Amino acid sequence: MSKTQAGGVSVEGVQAERVRSLNEKDCVAGGHYVLYWMQASVRCDFNHALEFAIARANALNKPLACCFGLTDGYPEANERHYAFMLQGLAEVQSDLLRLRHINLDVFKGSPEAVVSELSNDACEVVTDMGYMRIQRSWRTRLAERALCNVWQIESDIVVPVETASDKEEFAARTIRGKIQSVASKYLKPVECVELEDMSIVDLQSRTAAPKLDLSDVDAALAGLDVDRSVPRVSSFIGGRSEAQRCLQQFIDTKLSKYGEGRDEPMDNSQSYLSAYLHFGQISPVEIILAVRAAKASKTGKDNFIEQLMIRRELAINFCWYCPQYDSLECLHDWAKTTLAAHRDDKRDYVYDLARLESGQTHDPYWNAIHLEMVVTGKMHGYFRMYWGKKVLEWTTDVDTAFKWLLYLNNKYELDGRDANGYTGVAWIFGKHDRAHAERAVYGKVRYMSQDGIKRKFKTLPAYVKHIEKLAADYKKTYGPIGAVKSGKAGPSATTTASSASSASEPPAKKKRK
Repeated sequence: MSKTQAGGVSVEGVQAERVRSLNEKDCVAGGHYVLYWMQASVRCDFNHALEFAIARANALNKPLACCFGLTDGYPEANERHYAFMLQGLAEVQSDLLRLRHINLDVFKGSPEAVVSELSNDACEVVTDMGYMRIQRSWRTRLAERALCNVWQIESDIVVPVETASDKEEFAARTIRGKIQSVASKYLKPVECVELEDMSIVDLQSRTAAPKLDLSDVDAALAGLDVDRSVPRVSSFIGGRSEAQRCLQQFIDTKLSKYGEGRDEPMDNSQSYLSAYLHFGQISPVEIILAVRAAKASKTGKDNFIEQLMIRRELAINFCWYCPQYDSLECLHDWAKTTLAAHRDDKRDYVYDLARLESGQTHDPYWNAIHLEMVVTGKMHGYFRMYWGKKVLEWTTDVDTAFKWLLYLNNKYELDGRDANGYTGVAWIFGKHDRAHAERAVYGKVRYMSQDGIKRKFKTLPAYVKHIEKLAADYKKTYGPIGAVKSGKAGPSATTTASSASSASEPPAKKKRK
């Protein structure tokens, strides 16, 4: 088992490369506790940050205080995302107390501001790692404000991002060997460290931020000032127990065929773990160890690990090293050049945002693919590519297509606002891909056709009927898709929708070539 000696502690499964001091400040010997800020890794098991925090508390003979900062102003998040997150938080709060004798306090407020207050009485702070811009800014601001040392432990990736590569990688083929050559070092179980001082720390008296009561998730959700335009889904419930149930069901019934039937929409052969990974409710290390130990075909295992370890960590590499991950500036030069050369090409169909968002195009397959995401919070993996390619083809310009795809993905996908989502949208425009035969609108960017998906999927007609029924039931319950319900609308939704009305032509207007 690998151990780290960082901070003077040894924890099996926590490799030194996962551990970093964010500010190189001293431990405050007179502090009352070690503060563990749980934010990205929201689970009791396979949590490198949690175990390191407990080990540090034990080494300093201090109790461990644990907190989570919940802001209801997270960019592009809505009721769907908050409901799933709160379900997971309620479960981990209960599990920490019941299984590890650790009290988790959830405070309402900007996370770094809440933690900064609580750090005033701490010996040091331990937190997990986030890869998106806002997550990084939270940790940077905390490190600057805190009077004590702030440890950051990377727990939501197999190979630490800067260990895998010191630069933005061009494609999966350029990062695959780098990850595979060292993965065995990091694919280890994580020791559960027993907390020695189990005193409960009163954090409420040390911050002005209100504490959230998660004994009633519905009431907690109702008390947040969030975008209510997208309702929660019944198909997925947040929390580690549900994540483990999905994992076990996938291993038992789907893993052996993964890579063969996973692209057929009615085969239900996906793992459905992406949202749980996004919210930190299950570890990729835990998943891969379980998959490797399973009695399943080698092909199925290899195909799944390729997606979870190589493709997912390529996406994290992209967002970590490319500050423009949510802009067309992230594209390779060849993609920028060819798209610019075809900027003025005529489109056969042009839709405004309202028609796209409500799934009312001339293409019944695209409509069904889009509505699956709207209704269930999840889109079939292969279909996501077709969905994005058609938006590129059906909007007035590339810039609008890129913005609208990010808006729709982040609004409706349960795992929206994730490195995988940003990378998937960028791929539509040529990121992590190569040049293909040149054609109108797309230039040399890869093209996908309706005829292609009709040939590929035998169950497509049944899939369309299935989604049409789900969408009809959804509309009966919630009303028209895209309509804003009670509560504030997300900033991106407001901005993008207003620009759409002026940038787009009337819906489904056929253009002459």
